[in-house]
Amino acid sequence: MVSDSRKLIPLIGYTDRLSVRPGETIDFKISSQTNQPVRAWLTRSISADPNPDGQGIVEWPQDAAFEPITIDAGDQAFASGSYVITDQAIACHPQAGFHLGATLFPTLIKSGPQVIISAGHLALTLENGALCLRVGGQHFVSTYKIPLNHWICVEARLDVLASTLQLTQWTPGKNQKKEEHLFSVSLDALPGETTARVSMAAGMEGDLHTDHFNGKIEAPFLQFGDEERLQWDFSQDISTTRIVETSSRKLDGVIRNFPARAVTGSNWNSEEMCWRHAPGHYGAIHFHETDIYDFEWDTTFSFSIPDNLPSGVYVMRMKSGIHEDAMPFFVCAPSGKPTAKLCVLVSTFTYVIYGNHARPDYDPSWQERIEDWEAYPYNPAEYPAYGHSTYNFHSDNSGICHASHLRPLLNLRPGFLTFGSGEGSGLRHLQADSHLISWLHSQNIEFDLITDQELHNEGIAAIDAYECVITGSHPEYHTLQTLDALQNYRDGGGHFCYLGGNGFYWRIVAHKQNAGILEIRRAEDGIRAWAAEPGEYYNAFDGSYGGLWRRSGRPPQMLCGVGFSAQGEFNGIGYQRACFDPKYEWIFEGIDSTVIGDFGFSGGGAAGFELDRAEPRLGTPENAVILASSGGHGKDFILVPEEQLTHLTTWSGSSAQSMIRADMIYFDVPGGGSVFSTGSITFCGSLPWNNFQNNVSRILKNVIDRMIA
Repeated sequence: MVSDSRKLIPLIGYTDRLSVRPGETIDFKISSQTNQPVRAWLTRSISADPNPDGQGIVEWPQDAAFEPITIDAGDQAFASGSYVITDQAIACHPQAGFHLGATLFPTLIKSGPQVIISAGHLALTLENGALCLRVGGQHFVSTYKIPLNHWICVEARLDVLASTLQLTQWTPGKNQKKEEHLFSVSLDALPGETTARVSMAAGMEGDLHTDHFNGKIEAPFLQFGDEERLQWDFSQDISTTRIVETSSRKLDGVIRNFPARAVTGSNWNSEEMCWRHAPGHYGAIHFHETDIYDFEWDTTFSFSIPDNLPSGVYVMRMKSGIHEDAMPFFVCAPSGKPTAKLCVLVSTFTYVIYGNHARPDYDPSWQERIEDWEAYPYNPAEYPAYGHSTYNFHSDNSGICHASHLRPLLNLRPGFLTFGSGEGSGLRHLQADSHLISWLHSQNIEFDLITDQELHNEGIAAIDAYECVITGSHPEYHTLQTLDALQNYRDGGGHFCYLGGNGFYWRIVAHKQNAGILEIRRAEDGIRAWAAEPGEYYNAFDGSYGGLWRRSGRPPQMLCGVGFSAQGEFNGIGYQRACFDPKYEWIFEGIDSTVIGDFGFSGGGAAGFELDRAEPRLGTPENAVILASSGGHGKDFILVPEEQLTHLTTWSGSSAQSMIRADMIYFDVPGGGSVFSTGSITFCGSLPWNNFQNNVSRILKNVIDRMIA
């Protein structure tokens, strides 16, 4: 479907952080077009599944912690599109003559201008595939077209003595023919001197950035008259937001809205694949009109977390007229002062990486179920203005490699349906993880929350006081810091429960200086929404190799005993019990059936959609016991690419069909710890079935009781 990029939601907001501890403050940033007061109140989220066949949305009022307020909230603007802006302004005097240009790799043709470099009334642009110079109200357009997805050098030069303007373009390399277009110019018609900052990849109208360039820009330069030439080198300080200018004038700048750095430039020749080893080969930045990092909305109101507010999932709800919104956030226990033996790891990094995922299979017919269930009504596929996820593409069809929570994330709302048809509730991420949260409440199991952010910042100190740490349904994306913390916790005697599928799969990096921004490079293989370009497999934020953790020598089996093996449509089946050893009978206490979880709110079964299996060659311990396995999944299930070598052979040597399964396993770890893994993304969806009275619920209760005893 074709979506309207200008379409906005009447009442929407976001928070400056996703997690907070008692004594800390969280800011709420709201934009309202209702022209009516906004009422805000706090709830604790127990269930975010709107399915009327289950619990529905369950939230407990928290008026004692946050007295409901009525506020005025106006319409707050935002603008996507990345660019460079210099720190300081310079004197711009076109009548003295000028020379400006850059090396380009354009990726999108548009009828309107795409600014390459501009200063004051002067702008070198790309329009309708041709080089153009705008100076004051005059436009000079070359007759030569610029090819897409190829490197080309462009420049514009005004010769004052000859009163001529020359636009030139050529392909980098030796003996390349230049294409030139010469114009006569009246110097008196040129604008007078102004003072302005230099911008690249966008024009500036006051504080507004416009006319964004789509593609790579390398080595931009600018010179007025006989002044020293300004030259920017994008190959320096790649891991930062700083832009270095190399003349004695030091007109440095900053990037805005996080374009992609550590991308190949015109000098790249495939001899070096890592930008740290040959930065001169990576002197380009890939800009997009759809890049977005921080909406930079003003704070509408703040909330300081009371010392006695229990750890859990909370929602700041708001309403204005007929319009509503809900902003979830996570309250952790005080640092170093756990209030329970059990800790739930909330996969906020994965939530953000998927933030505003516009699914290609979205269909407007889903709205019928959404209306019937009173589910969250807005879908990212219909509202692209808020920026899409790293599972989507920019407007030039390049993959989105950055993700941020500093904007409204529509699919993070309670009641959001990832799938609007099919069996079950059609939930993923926060909403699917609420099946676990509601189960913990139903079993009267006390728990604290910790999120990926605390785990990343604090390491093992964030969780080492807990007897047991459990995940939700899909802890897919991890930094080196979060993965190390979990490994150290497990090896130090902690009990660990992995209750999902396709976990610990992709390596991501958090920016050191800019909070809330994550980077993903989808390198080599794996089930991918897009593929990183050759030479662009290393993360810009820290220079580490991107892609699967398996490609960095840390497959998921090394942590939790199982790893991603197969994926299919959003459907599930039951496990078949495989272990009858009396040593592990405590796990199956109270269970008579050998079929486990042939039911559930996620695809109809506890083993489905994304499946993990044990594999000793990838790190599954020798003492790991397969408790139960699924088998006989439908023809829609396929092996992940890293497991399939040819149409006849697999990486492990086993048959493809035998590898399409979810393994539920258990093993003890030297030092006193243990691991329980379910190997399926739909496992938690079976917990609430039959009002939590089922064999999936009983198995997990048996395991948790033993681990926190």
